[in-house]
Amino acid sequence: MSIRRARPGILAVLGLSIVVLAFSIPPAMQSRADQKREGVPLPGAVLVHTAVKHDLSPPLASQRASPDEPAGLECEGLACGTSPGASPGDSVTGQEKPPEPIPPPTPAPTLSAAGIAVEQTSQGQRPAAPVLDSFDGLGAGFEGPQGTTSFRNPSDNSLAVGPDHIVQTVNTRLAVYSKKGKKYSKTGTVLYGAVATKAVWAGFGGVCEARNNGDAVVRYDQLAGRWLIVMPIFSRIAPGEFLETPSVDRSEPVPPGQLAKSGQKASAGPAAAPPPNPPQPPTPGQRPPQAKEGVWGMCYAVSTGSDPLGTYYRYAFERTLFPDYPRPAVWTDGYYVPSSTGDDVIQKHTCIVDRAKMLLGQPATEQCIIIDGVNFLNNADIDGQKAPSARTPNIMMAAGGTQLKNVFDDDGIFYWKVHVDWNNPANTKADGPVKIKVAPYHYLCNGQLSSCVPQPNTDRRLDVQGDKIMQRLVYRKIAGHESIVAAHSVATQGGGGGVRWYEFRLNKKRDPELYQQGTYAPEGFYRWMPSITMDKQGDVGVGYSFGGTPNFAGLRFAARRASDTRGRLTLHESVLATGEASQTNTLRWEDYTTTAMDPSDDCTFWYVGDYLKAGDTGYRTRIGSFRLPNCKVGR
Repeated sequence: MSIRRARPGILAVLGLSIVVLAFSIPPAMQSRADQKREGVPLPGAVLVHTAVKHDLSPPLASQRASPDEPAGLECEGLACGTSPGASPGDSVTGQEKPPEPIPPPTPAPTLSAAGIAVEQTSQGQRPAAPVLDSFDGLGAGFEGPQGTTSFRNPSDNSLAVGPDHIVQTVNTRLAVYSKKGKKYSKTGTVLYGAVATKAVWAGFGGVCEARNNGDAVVRYDQLAGRWLIVMPIFSRIAPGEFLETPSVDRSEPVPPGQLAKSGQKASAGPAAAPPPNPPQPPTPGQRPPQAKEGVWGMCYAVSTGSDPLGTYYRYAFERTLFPDYPRPAVWTDGYYVPSSTGDDVIQKHTCIVDRAKMLLGQPATEQCIIIDGVNFLNNADIDGQKAPSARTPNIMMAAGGTQLKNVFDDDGIFYWKVHVDWNNPANTKADGPVKIKVAPYHYLCNGQLSSCVPQPNTDRRLDVQGDKIMQRLVYRKIAGHESIVAAHSVATQGGGGGVRWYEFRLNKKRDPELYQQGTYAPEGFYRWMPSITMDKQGDVGVGYSFGGTPNFAGLRFAARRASDTRGRLTLHESVLATGEASQTNTLRWEDYTTTAMDPSDDCTFWYVGDYLKAGDTGYRTRIGSFRLPNCKVGR
């Protein structure tokens, strides 16, 4: 093992301290020639980042930024990953652009008998879980204290639930809602929003405050009673581009000579020079110039308590690799955030930030492990109050196959054991991959960015993101065992699409083993974009999009009791939202959705996803809750 410093230059100018720990990598994983260039991290390397800046924010409720500003350029190059940004000339809504060309539908694959054997082609016979609460969230029709707003496709739909609040992020916007309980008498009242997600970093300085990027994700850390908000920076950060400025109390005048921001008081004296005019937008159809030097970034905010409208400890880390499609997970020794380095390379990395330090607002570091030749990664995310023992490795999983190589089939789910050492990063590692043999599957629609789900009254078909395990990969400790549940979208014998779901259990060596699996595919329609979790009883619930002619795309939920026959979702399907219109402007539907567990009772499932009402030209979101009757509140 050798330890070497990253080359000086941009990183040094930005004040970023990065140590690269290089490990011996099997030749098969050193497939990218450009990884061998001087200064480019090798696969398997561990990059150690020190936070460029951290602080304690004012209460979020005091940040009343308007949501009306254009989202701007979210990314550049690297095909912008799975969540393309907008060009500066784009409209704010993205709905007025001419419709994209309609590609041909994806050909139906030939499926194996073993894969077909696990299909569930009829709904469960137990009564459907009743919808407890249901309301529209961000999207078309949204109204809040900061007004209305609309969104680009696809939605990056993230949801987290706390004792008294529900927090939602969609692309570049954030909203906070009431949750019925000790504090509020009603669920679904908009308490805050929609605001630009960067409002969380108002007054922080640097790119976290200056740039409002998409793919922001929210989690509720049930073990600590805190909120975690993660926002990636998708465009390169050039030296000196956004100089750091001290945070200023907006009730106090800014220092003489410093430009006041909205809501701040100016001081007497010579006025500060205004910032230069922004560059002119490019000619329509022409990409803006792309920076070739610089780094990207990741912005973190951890609340200081259980109120998401309160104060946050805020952190900024710069990244040497593109941080696309982050999927945060809570673990005892860190917040794990796997992400992709681009759509044109088969490379991912998982980064871990020091949770213990961030919960106290102390200086923190981030360690990133680079992994080549793998599918989209998900780290195990804890639900419930029962945590694994200290220093237990986090389990990270990915689906098999490789869309970029036209490999759409596999019969395995792959896992790694990820161990982080904050005292000696040389010990940080990801052991794997190890294959868990499962029933064969074929990516629904051959993967992402494909034309698949038919809609009424249009030739436009919808994308399904069929190449990856969807968020979240949920860990649950129940008396006598530890489980991990996962789900993705697969092709089915009936010609539609189904939800393939798994429950893995950890053995005495803490290796995950397949306990049960199934493909939920009644009636031959399409079910896709799943998000799965498990309640304190071991009951499994999964929310997903539902569609296929003659049905408009809508939202449904299915579940099973822990004691039921393995491999089947035994409750009849619940309907959260019935679609009333087709999406005609683009095939992009959603990049992900979220199912979250309510920490107040550890029984109530919350799910969010997209649908359209009659007359809508852009999507709206629906947030709803369910609970299985055998999970007793307060027990």
